[in-house]
Amino acid sequence: MADPATYRPRPGEIPTEPGVYRFRDEGGRVIYVGKAKSLRPRLSSYFADLAGLHERTRRMVTTAASVEWTVVGTEVEALQLEYTWIKEFDPRFNVKYRDDKSYPWLAVTVGEEHPRVQVMRGTQRKGVRYFGPYSHAWAIRDTVDTLLRVFPMRSCSAGVFRRAAAIGRPCLLGDIGKCAAPCVGRVSADEHRAIVDDFMAFMAGQTAGFTARIERRMVEASEAMEYELAAKLRDDLGALEKVLEKQTVVLGDGTDADVLGFEDDPLETAVQIFSVRGGRIRGQRGWVADKAEDVTFADLVERAVMTLYQDADPGAVPREVLVPELPADHEALAQLLGERRGGPVRLRVPQRGDKRQLMETVEQNAKQALMRHRLKRSSDLTTRSLALEEIQAALDLPDAPLRIECFDISNLQGTEIVASMVVFEDGLPKKSEYRRFVVRHEGQSDVAAMHEVVRRRFERLVAARAGLEEGETEGGIDPETGRPRRFAYTPSLVVVDGGPPQVEAARRAMAEVGITDVALCGLAKRLEEVWLPRDEHPVILPRTSEGLYLLQRVRDEAHRFAITHHRGRRSKSMVDSVLDDVAGLGPTRRKALMRQFGSLKRLRAATVEEVAQVPGIGPATAQSIVQAVAAAAPTTAVNTATGEIVED
Repeated sequence: MADPATYRPRPGEIPTEPGVYRFRDEGGRVIYVGKAKSLRPRLSSYFADLAGLHERTRRMVTTAASVEWTVVGTEVEALQLEYTWIKEFDPRFNVKYRDDKSYPWLAVTVGEEHPRVQVMRGTQRKGVRYFGPYSHAWAIRDTVDTLLRVFPMRSCSAGVFRRAAAIGRPCLLGDIGKCAAPCVGRVSADEHRAIVDDFMAFMAGQTAGFTARIERRMVEASEAMEYELAAKLRDDLGALEKVLEKQTVVLGDGTDADVLGFEDDPLETAVQIFSVRGGRIRGQRGWVADKAEDVTFADLVERAVMTLYQDADPGAVPREVLVPELPADHEALAQLLGERRGGPVRLRVPQRGDKRQLMETVEQNAKQALMRHRLKRSSDLTTRSLALEEIQAALDLPDAPLRIECFDISNLQGTEIVASMVVFEDGLPKKSEYRRFVVRHEGQSDVAAMHEVVRRRFERLVAARAGLEEGETEGGIDPETGRPRRFAYTPSLVVVDGGPPQVEAARRAMAEVGITDVALCGLAKRLEEVWLPRDEHPVILPRTSEGLYLLQRVRDEAHRFAITHHRGRRSKSMVDSVLDDVAGLGPTRRKALMRQFGSLKRLRAATVEEVAQVPGIGPATAQSIVQAVAAAAPTTAVNTATGEIVED
């Protein structure tokens, strides 16, 4: 491990102008690239006390052996040079968004004498007009096949085109009317170019004129008793409508925009991009990236935008880019994108309306993408085995932790305190073993609640062990039901959500009931540090460790389970308090209401007629319920586990 003081620049040597800097390791390889409005304060921050640096930054500066910089004239130049170097050197400590596949585009080779429509992947080329990207190549082929009956342009390869021209006979598409057959002279190059221009205009969103024109021609043909032509135009109109149905209007103002949504966790970030052209979603793509450095969310947004457009064709850069948070250098970034596009580009955060709703949809897609990415990793047996072995080595366990139990606490400003226990066996969740707890003493801190819950869990284990010794059960099996007894199995490892205070509380709880043969650790959210009982320093697992990934997943699942339990109890308690004064409404009818509506918020939105449909509730009682719910104003509070504002 290198000492940063050995390569720290001399005082006053670093300039104060904008620039880009590179850290290199002992072998001369670039390991990190960054930019700054002023190089001196930014670079000086890397040489502060190591104890005050973020773990990932500390790892980078102790891996490096030298630093160098290049002064530029403006922030735009710094932004451009930074991403040129990131692409060139592929530094290990920079966040790098990588496509999990090469996304297909619908491409038209406008640079050829007889342009061709086709599917293309990879780097965009000059002389080609691109539409998309699309999620799947089959979606492009389906769209093109439908549109060729209306815009019969060439879609064959160069070899097929030359062979048809040589023999003087068109291919099958020419025979069935899905190609105008410029290869054999049925249309001239200029006439074929006009068909291509109409096709590109339709794909660019200028759809209303085409449908109106075909409708008008269809009516004229019908009135002239040219029924065969009218039938063909009718089928053409149906083809256009079929394509338009697949491209739902999401922005009523016909905006050309790319919408970026993110789902972020301490180790990885997922990005989803919806391409909207003419107000319609034309394509979707996404990435999942490892976070090798300590970056803010705004930095992640900036790097995603640069990755998306740094090598893009000018036609692929839209007028507007919608992001969840503006980067610090958003003005310079917008200027750089404008230069690439050849026109102004706006970066903005949508606040309301259609654009805000679309942003929420894209963010939901990013959340699902990260979830699928995690599930893909967890489903691999070799990966799970490696994760358990890494945890065993890191925590110095005698055996791999085949059964892991994790505890988490959730409360609302000290009230309605609940806890969860989730179980992972062989690296996979075993949901039949999940347990919920209601903390018996209101007003306790999370640490005291953790002590109570862990003690209660292991008191059950001690009781189960005593039963085994007395011969009441065999192997933890209840003789009456034939099922495993609750809490009868001994875990290999207990994980608590939190740092040293929560770990110590759990250790005391286990010691008080005589449990000394179960390993214990805590996972702190801030730096993803693993804490062991009575250890002064945490265990730091590598960022790419499968063991850390598994511990994260266990902790996140416990958190999700606790929050779900807490919300359910809170909703039920609020319904009970609001309906206390409604005459004739006992526990049975309240349960029926909860089964029907699920929450107080949905009950508040219900009408008298909808409430009266609940079994056992008549019109008069329904009227009283609606009045009682309407009179109760919604309340808000902060969930201390998540920091979210909760409204009933």
